[in-house]
Amino acid sequence: MQSSKLRFNSNKKKKWPIVVTVIIGSILIIVPVIWIGIHNWNLDKSLAALNLEQKTAEPRQIADSQEELQDVGGDPSEEPEKNQTPDEPKESPKPPVEKPANNMYEPNQKYPKVPTTKNGLIIANKQHPLPVDYNKGEDIIARSAFNEMAAAAKLDGFELVAFSTFRSFERQEVLYNQYVEKDGEQAADQYSARPGYSEHQTGLAFDIGEKNFEQHWAAATFGETPAGEWVAQNAHLYGFILRYPLGKEEVTGYMHESWHFRYVGVEPATDMFTHKQTLEEYLDL
Repeated sequence: MQSSKLRFNSNKKKKWPIVVTVIIGSILIIVPVIWIGIHNWNLDKSLAALNLEQKTAEPRQIADSQEELQDVGGDPSEEPEKNQTPDEPKESPKPPVEKPANNMYEPNQKYPKVPTTKNGLIIANKQHPLPVDYNKGEDIIARSAFNEMAAAAKLDGFELVAFSTFRSFERQEVLYNQYVEKDGEQAADQYSARPGYSEHQTGLAFDIGEKNFEQHWAAATFGETPAGEWVAQNAHLYGFILRYPLGKEEVTGYMHESWHFRYVGVEPATDMFTHKQTLEEYLDL
């Protein structure tokens, strides 16, 4: 009896490896069959699908990066556009300032036959217009002074450009009317002179910018650039003043223009720079 029982247990132990082998073999056969069935019994397609899933992660990361570049306007295959020089840089509509300039034009004011001068300095502002036919062109002394200043700036790494100097009465009239049509007279009077009232007509006003940085020409941002800061701190040494300083809008009648400089001579310019005066304050106008 004991011997029979031992033979039964021994036979039972021998069968277990066979059962396990059958189960594993069935799994190995069933799983591929199911996978191929999912892909319409196409073996090539099944293998391709398996291979594709393994390679999906890396291309997706590249695609995500390209989408991010597109969101911010970037494209690694394109070079940035070079700054384009405007046909004629000039005043452009500016955003409102904290302290708007006053409109100080006198009603029905007539143009004089000769320009107003004081202490040897010609005046062109909202109270003192120039003659309509005042047309002497760019002042040669002012140009020589600018060239000297530009040479000094170049030694410090800045290439200055006088992108707008003399303008005739007629040219100013065209510009001013364009601004009025676009923004209205009240807004235009804060950033552009009426014809006959512009310092550019004297030939002594120089709008200054830096070469290859045309995006800052005739823009408040010029004063925040290293070149703009250099000009603001050194212009008086060559006879120029920053004509429309920040915080002096009620005195000058115009918004702050970090690019607009006026030639007055070294001594007056240094005096005004030292005492932080505008031309109106210096001449007690």
